[in-house]
Amino acid sequence: MSAEKAAQPGYSLWQMVLYMARLGTVGFGGPVALCGYMHRDLVEDRKWISESDYKEGLALAQLMPGPLAAQLGIYLGYVHYGVAGATLAGLAFVVPSFLMVIALGMAYVAYGGLTWMQSVFYGVGAAVIGIIAISAYKLTTKSIGKDKLLWLIFAVAMVWTVVTESESVWLFLGAGILIWLLRAPPRFSNSSAAGLAFAAELPNAASLAAVTDWGVLTQIAVFFAEAGAFVFGSGLAIVPFLYGGVVNEHHWLTERQFVDAVAVAMITPGPVVITVGFIGYLVAGLAGATVAALATFLPCYLFTIIPAPYFRKHGKKPGIVAFVDGVTAAAIGTITGAVIVLGKRSIVDIPTIAIALVAVLLLWKVKKLPEPVIVAAAAVAGLIVYPMFKA
Repeated sequence: MSAEKAAQPGYSLWQMVLYMARLGTVGFGGPVALCGYMHRDLVEDRKWISESDYKEGLALAQLMPGPLAAQLGIYLGYVHYGVAGATLAGLAFVVPSFLMVIALGMAYVAYGGLTWMQSVFYGVGAAVIGIIAISAYKLTTKSIGKDKLLWLIFAVAMVWTVVTESESVWLFLGAGILIWLLRAPPRFSNSSAAGLAFAAELPNAASLAAVTDWGVLTQIAVFFAEAGAFVFGSGLAIVPFLYGGVVNEHHWLTERQFVDAVAVAMITPGPVVITVGFIGYLVAGLAGATVAALATFLPCYLFTIIPAPYFRKHGKKPGIVAFVDGVTAAAIGTITGAVIVLGKRSIVDIPTIAIALVAVLLLWKVKKLPEPVIVAAAAVAGLIVYPMFKA
C-alpha cells in the first residue's frame, strides 16, 4: 500500500457518516450534482479524500452496475475505514431520502395523489439543471485539465449520451483500455493479464435467480435486485428498466403513478434511485418499500466493496492509473451529456430558462450558497408560476 493511502486519515469515521447523512438529507440534483458535492466537500475543501482515491471511486462506480452516487459514497467510506466505513457511509447516505419517500408515499396514498407536485417539479427541475450544470463544469475542469486525448474521450462520451440518451459500460471500458494501452502498455505479466481479465469480467459480474411466484414481496425482491444488479450508470438509467417492469410487466402501478414516483425522487434529496422505495410502498406498503430498497442497494454495495481491495492495492500502478484516467474522462463526459438530456426535459419555456439561469448565476457568484436554499426558492417559484403558464 502506498504511503499516501497508508497515512492516518484526517477525519473520524463518525465525521464521514455525519457528512453522508447530511448529503443524503439536503443533497439535491441527482447523481451528477451529488458526485460533484462529494468532490467539492471531501477532496477540495476538507481534503479527507485524495484526488486519486476519488477518481478510483468514480471509475469503479461507473464500471459496476447500480446507482452512481450511492456507489461513490460507499467507496469513499471504504477508503480509510474499510467495510465498516463503506457500510455506515452507504446507510447514512440512503436512509434519509428513504424515510422522506416513505412519508410522501403515505401522503400520496392518503390523499389520492400529489397534484401540487407538477408545480413544484416545474420550478425545482429547472433549478436542478442549473445546479448540476455547475457541478459538471467543476468536475470536468478539475479532472481532465488540458489533456487533449482525455478531452476527446470526454467529447465522444458526451455525444453518445446525448444522442442515445443512455449510458454504455463498454464505452467506459473502451476508454480505460485505450489510455492504458497508449500510456502504460502492459507487458502481459501475470498481474497485468489478471487486471485485464478483471476489467473484462466487470459487465458480467451479476447472477440472479429467475422470478418465482412466492408472493408479491418475493417478486418485488427479485425484480428490484435485477434493477440494482444489471442497470449501469446513474440512478436515472434505472428509470426505463423500472417502467418496463413496474408498469408493463407486473402492472403494479399505472403510468400516472409511475411518473409521480419519478417526480418524488427528483424533488427529494439523496440518490434518484430511491424512487424504488416509493414504488415499493405503493405496491405493498412499508414492507414493500423496505424490500425494494434493500434489493436495489444490496447488489451495488457488494459490487463496490468486493473489488475495492483490488483498487486500493493496485490503484497506483501506471497501468491502473491510465485505465482509471480513461474511465474517468468517459464518465465525466457521460455526466455532462446527462445534463443536456435532462435539460431538454426540464427547460421547456421562458420561466424555466430564467429559473435555471438564476440558479447558475447564484452558484457562480455567491460562494458557499447552500443548494437547498435555491431548491426551496425554485419550488416556491414553481407553485406561483406554473398555474399562470400551464393553466
